Amino acid sequence: MLCAQERDLALGLLLLSYPLHPPRKPEQLRVQHLPGLRAQALFVHGTRDPFGSVEEMEVALKMIPAKTQLLTVDGAGHDLGFKGKSVRQGLAGEVVSAFAGFFAG
Repeated sequence: MLCAQERDLALGLLLLSYPLHPPRKPEQLRVQHLPGLRAQALFVHGTRDPFGSVEEMEVALKMIPAKTQLLTVDGAGHDLGFKGKSVRQGLAGEVVSAFAGFFAG
């Protein structure tokens, strides 16, 4: 929200598991500030995240006038873990690579 108010605060954002709404309460969307974002943003989101589905994320990203990209993590929940297990090995490297590529292009 701060980056929507202070538009020169950041040139780019890396958002991990952005909470679109509370679990099981999709009617309580937290997207009011998204149209005000002007910084490029890479979102990393698990396909099992109860704070928003991949489809809900795709709709929300269309509200942002800046360049965005969604990197999905198959089988991961909100913590980007997998059914109580730790984060997939190599995921950090994938995120860093995606982030570098996103901002290079």
